[in-house]
Amino acid sequence: MPLDRVPDLLSLRLFVAVVEGGSIGAGARAVGMTQQAASERLRAAESLVGVVLLHRGRRGSRPTEAGTLLAGWAARLLEAAAEVGEGIATLRADSAARVRVASSMTIAEHLVPRWLLELRRRATRAGRTPPAVELTATNSVRVLAAVGGGQVDLGFVEGTEAPRGLRSRVVALDELVVVAAPGHPWARRRRPVPAAELAATPLVVREPGSGTRQVLERALAAAGCAPVAPAVELTTATSVREAVRAGAGVAALSALAVADDVESGRLVRVAVDGLDLSRRLRATWAGPARLPPGPARELLEVALLSPPGGRTAARPAAPPGSPA
Repeated sequence: MPLDRVPDLLSLRLFVAVVEGGSIGAGARAVGMTQQAASERLRAAESLVGVVLLHRGRRGSRPTEAGTLLAGWAARLLEAAAEVGEGIATLRADSAARVRVASSMTIAEHLVPRWLLELRRRATRAGRTPPAVELTATNSVRVLAAVGGGQVDLGFVEGTEAPRGLRSRVVALDELVVVAAPGHPWARRRRPVPAAELAATPLVVREPGSGTRQVLERALAAAGCAPVAPAVELTTATSVREAVRAGAGVAALSALAVADDVESGRLVRVAVDGLDLSRRLRATWAGPARLPPGPARELLEVALLSPPGGRTAARPAAPPGSPA
C-alpha cells in the first residue's frame, strides 16, 4: 500500500478546508494557521502526492480534477480518524466519561430510566466506572434545538418524520390513544368517535412544541380536520393524564403514558375512526453519520435493544449509530 504518498492528517484537514472555503486564507483560518504556513503545507502536499491539487487565482483557489477526488477521499479518512480519536479519548478518560442527553417528556418518563439502568449495568459488568449522565427532559422542539446547538450529545424525540439537518435512528414505535375518565360520555360509546368529532371537541393537550401534540395535529390535518381551541393546555403528559382522570376532558396520549391507568380502569380508551396516530421514537444527534465510540453510542445501543413492549423499528444487523 503506497502510504508514503498520503499527506498527514493536518495537511488533509487544511486541503479540505480550502476546497470548502474557496481560498487558502479561509482554509488557514479554519484550521488555525497563518496563510503563509498553509501555502507552504499545501505545496508540500502537492509535491508528496505528485499532482497539482489547486488552481490558484486572485479570486481564490479551486480544486483540480485530481484535487476534487482527493478532497472526497480525505473527508472520509478524516471522519474515520475522528472516530479513532474519540475512541482513544474515551479509553484515556473512562472514569470521567459523561453523556449529555435531552429527551422528550414521554420518553424521559417511561423509557430513559430503564435505559440508564442498563447502561450502568453494562459498565459494572465490564469493570468500568459508569458514565455520568446529564438528562434534560423537555418537549421535542427544544430537544432538537439542544442537539443542533451542541448543548447535548444525544437526544430522544417523538414524531412522524425524521428531524432535518440532524442524524437520527428510529429506536421504537409508539402510538397515541384517546382516553377519557370512566364517567365521560365517550367512555360508554359503542361506536368509534369520527375524526371530525374529535377535532371539534376541546381537548386536554400538551403545550405547542411537544411531540404528542404535533402527531395529533398532523393526524387530524391528514384527515382533513382542523382542531378547535383546547380546553386545557399543560406541560407534561402526567399533568394531562391527571386532568383527564379528574374530568377535565378527553386527551390523546402515548400508550406508554396511560397503560397502567387503562388496565386498572382509571381511564377508558376511546376508539377513534379515520386517524393514524402511530409515531416513531427516535434518537438524534449532530455530526458524523455513525456516533463515535463512547457513552452516547452505548446508550443508543441500549435503547435499540430495549424497545417498549418489544415493538421496535430497528434492525439488529444495522450498526448502532447508523442513520435510519
